[in-house]
Amino acid sequence: QVQLVESGGGLVMAGGSLRLSCAASGDTFSSYHMGWFRQAPGKEREFVAAIRWSGGSIYYVDSAKGRFTISRDNAKKTVYLQMNSLKPEDTALYYCAAGTPRRPNSGREYDYWGQGTQVTVSS
Repeated sequence: QVQLVESGGGLVMAGGSLRLSCAASGDTFSSYHMGWFRQAPGKEREFVAAIRWSGGSIYYVDSAKGRFTISRDNAKKTVYLQMNSLKPEDTALYYCAAGTPRRPNSGREYDYWGQGTQVTVSS
């Protein structure tokens, strides 16, 4: 079992930055791939970024490339999402997820989810 707790969300002006963190409990964090997803009101959940257990492979949704950076610290059992140049369309509830997905962008293939942290970007 893995429990995930996100933090770092907030209200920021367009062009600003936020760093989201996802702290995991349990002994098997380092064996899981980690992903960040988001869901805006009235919209479906969307993949944002993912990182393999070793950190050797990283994936981003096109809209996040060049602006967001996912990283992980297995010793701290934490995954991060550094978000720069934020836009109003980035406003959403951001979730982290853990699992062993064959397709890192598929939320259905993750086993554990956090409760989410709200990111609001004002124009």
